[in-house]
Amino acid sequence: MRVIVLHLLIRTLFTYFMVLLSLRLMGKREIGKLSIFDLVVSIIIAEVSAMALQDLRVPIWHGALIIFFLVAFQIGMSFLSMRNRKIHDLIEGRPTVLVANGEINDREMRRTRYNMNDLLMQLREKNIANVADVEFAILETSGKLSVFEKAEKMPATAQDLRLRVAKTEMPISLIVDGHLDHSKLAQIGKSKQWLIKELKAHGIQKQENVFYAAWDGAKLHVDCMDDPQKPRDETLL
Repeated sequence: MRVIVLHLLIRTLFTYFMVLLSLRLMGKREIGKLSIFDLVVSIIIAEVSAMALQDLRVPIWHGALIIFFLVAFQIGMSFLSMRNRKIHDLIEGRPTVLVANGEINDREMRRTRYNMNDLLMQLREKNIANVADVEFAILETSGKLSVFEKAEKMPATAQDLRLRVAKTEMPISLIVDGHLDHSKLAQIGKSKQWLIKELKAHGIQKQENVFYAAWDGAKLHVDCMDDPQKPRDETLL
């Protein structure tokens, strides 16, 4: 019994890391943005993995070899589609314009079997009530609908109002769950003494009390774990 359980554990762990590695090699994409080709390969990998786990008579390396072939094929086709537009269109498909200048393209709606209820639902999800307010609505190859409102219906931006807006900086996480990242501190050109001073300014005497601290280029944002009213007499850092 113990031998069987150990065998199942080894097969499960091996299959898990094999599938994880395969998906990482195939590239980063959101599930909803997978192409048909990527989706087919993912489904086959899932089926092969399930068979390798369920049927103990099948050698585990058979499933690993099939998954390796699928991943190699997917990567190879991805490179080919990058270099050849025809192959790309054959595998990925082409985006379809369903609405242009506020007018619905009936022919493309019929060809893609996209009905009005689908179109209106997706427009409502984007807070658009009237098709006439849409400049373009494009059905992407992933099935997502990209919508561009007419210029007069779009909200005014800072550029339209000629306002000067500060440049947005990517926040740098310095402390996460009480742990200081020294490499991030060096990245922003600050010292440990500077951080100590900043934390003291927030009434914090110990880094372990900090849940999250990030530098946005102008200010240190701190989220503390402790009750701010609780007295602190610990030694900082």
